[in-house]
Amino acid sequence: MSFSYRSCEVPAVLIEPTHRRIRLKAGESIIADTTGAIAIYENGGHPVYYLPKSDFLAGVLSPSGKSEAKALLGEKQVFDLMGVGAAKAWSFDGSPIGHSELADFVSVEWPAVRWFEEDEEIFRHPRNVYKRIDTIRSSRLVEVFLDGQLVARTNRAVFLFETGLIPRYYFPAEDVIGGRLIDSDLTTYCPYKGTASYFHFELAGVRHDDIVWSYPDPLDESLKVRGLISVYNEKMDEIRVSTEARS
Repeated sequence: MSFSYRSCEVPAVLIEPTHRRIRLKAGESIIADTTGAIAIYENGGHPVYYLPKSDFLAGVLSPSGKSEAKALLGEKQVFDLMGVGAAKAWSFDGSPIGHSELADFVSVEWPAVRWFEEDEEIFRHPRNVYKRIDTIRSSRLVEVFLDGQLVARTNRAVFLFETGLIPRYYFPAEDVIGGRLIDSDLTTYCPYKGTASYFHFELAGVRHDDIVWSYPDPLDESLKVRGLISVYNEKMDEIRVSTEARS
């Protein structure tokens, strides 16, 4: 199965199969297991996996009798997910785009269950197959300015390019030459890079909260930035990158 829809009124809806085995667990119990899932991208958002109804454990999906009109994908039919608290699932009839097959596919509220691609658990949302991470070592001189002061200077940076986003520059913490890092309790998760730990940055008695981060144990795609730090370009006065390698 492969079909897509384009409209002059909305940016895009893309519906396509995934060749990954998708499993859903409630605790340690498998409630769905399929190699026939589809991914739906709406308006450039994160993909959402939809699994064939037939690949759910018998009795798990219970029609709630509730529905909602959706302009892009048709009538939204809501299901109760039996045995999984107050969790909900849903399907679409696909009528506006002429794909009644959508009625045979169901998605589930993301936090209600554990999601697996093959044997690996995934978090927050599925990875977009049209989005990638490139990490490239560079000897170009990178200088970071904050509050009118040069605070970091490195020619050992790893440039991280992520589709649709501005570049980020990762470098050893030893290349900070002004101010100091203070541990923060904040952590965030990226499906492409892993769990980030944050730092405050103190300069001349002024603390800038959570503007520095690091990936101590990144996902495979981003291993080159392991243990390096990066800063928010947009919260600095300037990040100056030379056009030539530093000799």
